[in-house]
Amino acid sequence: MSDQTAQNGLSPPPIPEQTKAAASVETKPKKKICCACPDTKKLRDECIVEYGESACTKWIEAHKMCLRAQGFNI
Repeated sequence: MSDQTAQNGLSPPPIPEQTKAAASVETKPKKKICCACPDTKKLRDECIVEYGESACTKWIEAHKMCLRAQGFNI
């Protein structure tokens, strides 16, 4: 098989699945998403109830950033 590789100049493609699996194990969240970032979640929820979702993008984005920092893929 190595003779064929040398003759046609092709090499086997890399296997990114192994790399992705290893990376996801390292960054796996330690909490459930409902329990992560309680401070930003509270501010976001209160703002949405009072003013509506469109007026609270600042708090929504802050909560998303917090969740990403905790290892969630949002």
